[in-house]
Amino acid sequence: MRKVSQLLLLSLLFWNCQGNSQNDQKNNSKNTNMEKQTIYQYKVEDLTGKSFDFATLRGKKIMVVNTASKCGLTPQYKDLEKIYKENKDNNFVIIGFPANNFGQQEPGTNAEIGAFCERNYGVTFPMMSKISVKGSDMHPLYQFLTQKSKNGVEDSNVEWNFQKYLINEKGELSKVISPQIAPTDEVILNWIKG
Repeated sequence: MRKVSQLLLLSLLFWNCQGNSQNDQKNNSKNTNMEKQTIYQYKVEDLTGKSFDFATLRGKKIMVVNTASKCGLTPQYKDLEKIYKENKDNNFVIIGFPANNFGQQEPGTNAEIGAFCERNYGVTFPMMSKISVKGSDMHPLYQFLTQKSKNGVEDSNVEWNFQKYLINEKGELSKVISPQIAPTDEVILNWIKG
């Protein structure tokens, strides 16, 4: 009887260990297949203070660009507006983020920035409230754009004003484009059309 009890106890322990092992494998599988973060989880404010939800852009290609009004690259607004107008009906949008992180080249208020963009470049693509794109006060959206641990693609630093982040139709980071590369560069145009 004692041997039967021991056998039953050993059998129970064996089955229990097998069950735990399978659960561990399932849990590990879930951890390695974690869904990559997307831009759709972010909400920001536009220049007028209204809430803007990136989830409304599902299925569109998105260019996120940090802008400045007093930069040598500021004329890129003209090309940004051009490609926006040419492609906005083809599931493409540009989202501008004024930032004062480089040489204090965006000192204005949101209202002043909006007036400048409209008056000088006829900007019609969505412009958001001024944020920080680097440093200890970096906006969470830019943490996503610049940190591989969040975007699942690559680490990057925002080098200067007018750095471009290209987001695919699934809300995932696709490419990082240097500030010096014009918005009308073939690499960008081919990505928009591809």
